[in-house]
Amino acid sequence: MSPMTRREFIAASASTLVIAAIPEALAQSANHANPKPWYATMRRCGQINYNEIDPLTIDVNAWMDYWTSLKIDAVLLNGGGIEAMYPTEVPFHHRSPFLGARDLFGEMAAAARKRNIRVVARMDPGYVFEEGLNAHPEWIQRDPDGTPRVRTECPWLNKTCMFTSYFTEQMPAIYREMNARYKPDGFFTNGWPSTATLDVCFCSTCQKIYKEQTGGPPTPFADVRSSAYRRYYEIYMDRVAQVWKLWDDTAKENNSDSVYVGNLGGSIRTIKDLKKISEVAAWFNADNQGRAGDRPIWGAAQQGRVASSVMGDRTVTNVIGAYSNSSTLWRHSAKPDAETTLWTAQCAASGMVPWYHWLGGSPLDNRWRKPGRDFFQWLAANETHFRNRRSLADVAVLYPQSTISFYHAEGKEERQLNGAPVDSADYLEGLYYSLLEGRILFDLVHQGNLSVETLKPYRALLIPNAAFLRDSECEAIRSYVNSGGNLFATFETSRYNEWGEPRGDFALSDLFGVHVAGDVAGPAINSYMRIDRAHPILESITDTQILPAPEFRVPVSPLSLDATNLTLVPPYPTFPPEMVYPRVPNTDEPTAVFRQLSSSRVVYFPGDIERTAWRSGSPDLSQLICNSVRWLLGDRPPIASVEGDGLVELFAWETDPGLALHILNYTNPNATRPFIRKFYPIGPLHVTFQLPAGKSVSAARALRSGATLALRQSAGAVQFDVPSVRDYEVIALT
Repeated sequence: MSPMTRREFIAASASTLVIAAIPEALAQSANHANPKPWYATMRRCGQINYNEIDPLTIDVNAWMDYWTSLKIDAVLLNGGGIEAMYPTEVPFHHRSPFLGARDLFGEMAAAARKRNIRVVARMDPGYVFEEGLNAHPEWIQRDPDGTPRVRTECPWLNKTCMFTSYFTEQMPAIYREMNARYKPDGFFTNGWPSTATLDVCFCSTCQKIYKEQTGGPPTPFADVRSSAYRRYYEIYMDRVAQVWKLWDDTAKENNSDSVYVGNLGGSIRTIKDLKKISEVAAWFNADNQGRAGDRPIWGAAQQGRVASSVMGDRTVTNVIGAYSNSSTLWRHSAKPDAETTLWTAQCAASGMVPWYHWLGGSPLDNRWRKPGRDFFQWLAANETHFRNRRSLADVAVLYPQSTISFYHAEGKEERQLNGAPVDSADYLEGLYYSLLEGRILFDLVHQGNLSVETLKPYRALLIPNAAFLRDSECEAIRSYVNSGGNLFATFETSRYNEWGEPRGDFALSDLFGVHVAGDVAGPAINSYMRIDRAHPILESITDTQILPAPEFRVPVSPLSLDATNLTLVPPYPTFPPEMVYPRVPNTDEPTAVFRQLSSSRVVYFPGDIERTAWRSGSPDLSQLICNSVRWLLGDRPPIASVEGDGLVELFAWETDPGLALHILNYTNPNATRPFIRKFYPIGPLHVTFQLPAGKSVSAARALRSGATLALRQSAGAVQFDVPSVRDYEVIALT
């Protein structure tokens, strides 16, 4: 029999394909017993990413026994896309040359289901082999000269373009074939859509888009000054949403309980519109497997906050790479147990479902197995305490995605402000770190979700340089403050619209109490803020008349004398010592604004205080930020007060059985540089926990240590001592 053509295959009825037997327990969809889809109640997930040669040696049952030992709910298994791991009949769907007579996906799926583990097919739409290129040259991304784009390490793989029929016909055909044969519980695509920069392709399809819809090719990097880039950004995100919905609909054709989930991630560094993606995504998977370079250890917790800011209580998973994904990459060597454990702990603490991941079906390094098994077994034993109902944080931090995506990008990979390199995520990173130092509980709120209703649960909104804001977002902030909310903001917040078009003044100048008086100044070294007048925010800072000034600032209009607390001392020479003294010791330019507006308080810093605090490590600037937040919150005590040494991150949740306080221990010489090798326990910690209205508790238990803690009741609060935190502790209050 001659093989089907691609068109014949697409038209074929799914009923003609062989459907693999599925255990009755899984065939009875969770929808009958539970209104939530299966993935909404999943708590643990695993993935074996096997390669094309693995069919020769992989031990299917040994792998599924390992995943069973982790007590996972679902497993990700390589299905196809680049390369089929089953005997596909879809034309130009390349089979692994080592597959032989095996149906590796089918074998793995059957072994998983025998153990009552859900199966998600891991697909990759990113590349095709030469036969796909030759048969369908229109599928492939092109350079401006028409050359097909290839994977540098694997030049026989040709990169596909999402604007072509490869995404709307070929991939759905593969999904339908797998649906009919195996009825997977979901499909996941590696690498797509991601949250990184947009692909700019020069295939015939994209050339037509550039000619007819954008007015020319966009720049390869974010450039909101370009109308072509702006239009392309909108077209690109519309295409992502269209394809996502198509693939989700296709997944559900033979199994209404199935789902499509894309590959996202990036922690706080994102360019693609997360808000738009969240409108079609039932499940957000963050491919944030680890860290490299100078990324801090709390990158997984940040990822959880970012994903929750757009997904709410919908499913969020985070991939944990068990291999050494540092700046120098070793895909088959395990990273240190301590790094893996703390990354996994952050996923659980921030409300994500951890997804444990290894590459290669016949590993020579098996040191990664134990930390995953130990942590996942502990999670399973305490599962009920990780079923969160709501966050108890009463401080909101704005996630300013437009600024992170576009601020001073200007079509270049390296961003600069007045000739100096800048990282547009450093503003949020600096505020984040200061809040860790201050042990302040907070949630991230995506700028696309700004509304009085969204902000209603929070006593304060903190804005790290949200330079790019829509008029509607500014109005939501204004309404929040006018209704009694408290505000912290910095630098160029609200100075531009969402596309970076400058406004004549801050859109929020009425809240800040000052106006723009000049272009951004800086980078400045050896500049200071003079303390001119006392204020509660400055009370804990003694024995000095000056504080370090931020590196960049927006010159702003003067304040009245009685409202002026900190003023600028302009930069002066740093060398030679004979020349190091201020030429202008006093000015009337404010470097901070502290306002009481009826029932609201506002703190505005015209400088990039949070970024400078992060980049310089200045404790004065971090203390100013924390003092400002405490002043905004007033006399009411924080939800959780944790006293004792150490750098920690806190999460507080209302859970199914009661309440939970999560304490992540970041006290480590490798906190800002991979990898953590060992833990440095902290404690004792003294905790005062404010109980939500109507809640009472009678017991406190430390889930990691297994210890029962003595609980002391006080008016509306409980107190207890945590003897020690090695890596991570969860205090369950019931």
